[in-house]
Amino acid sequence: MKQEELQAIASQLKHPKGEKGIEMGNMMNETNINMTHHSIQNLHITAGNTILELGHGNAGHVAFIFEQAENIKYYGLEMSELMFQEARQINRNFVSQKQAFFSIYDGDTIPFQEASFDKIFTVNTIYFWQEPEKLLSEIYRVLKPKGILCITFAEESFMKQLPFTQFEFELYSTEKAEELIAKSEFKIINKETLTEKVKSKTGELVDRAFTTMVLEK
Repeated sequence: MKQEELQAIASQLKHPKGEKGIEMGNMMNETNINMTHHSIQNLHITAGNTILELGHGNAGHVAFIFEQAENIKYYGLEMSELMFQEARQINRNFVSQKQAFFSIYDGDTIPFQEASFDKIFTVNTIYFWQEPEKLLSEIYRVLKPKGILCITFAEESFMKQLPFTQFEFELYSTEKAEELIAKSEFKIINKETLTEKVKSKTGELVDRAFTTMVLEK
């Protein structure tokens, strides 16, 4: 693949747009579903919880969140206008019932009041955080005391094998993520690295290591 093509893939992964963006949203939902479910399960959602997700993509997984407990509310933030629209369409029943709420944000400032959420999670977005320390402090601000944050990401050892990650991606190992978190007020209460089989762009199955870090305010 040419440099421009690889750059275009990286750009779509960061900020899906246009026809290709819809395809990318579907592909990301499919390839990341195990990681997403793992992150959600580590939140230990209970009845009445208010959940926030950063970078939800097409949000094809939101129905799974509502299976976790009764009387919960889900808020999703997304930088991509296209993914915001797709998520609202896919989850239109939850939106109309005022269970799910989607908004656009700039990736830096979380447009909610402090102590708004019981649980927050994000999957495969950490690579694109412009100011990681600032965003972590924003997440801390909007979490309730004793609230839980789950950050799930594919390990650097896997990601650096993908040719497009040389553009726009800041790759993380568990150790590097721990160093970042150590600069915040969060405390790590659990971390787990799993390996799963995923289909590569050329169709064969490859091993992907991913980590979920569970943090408490």
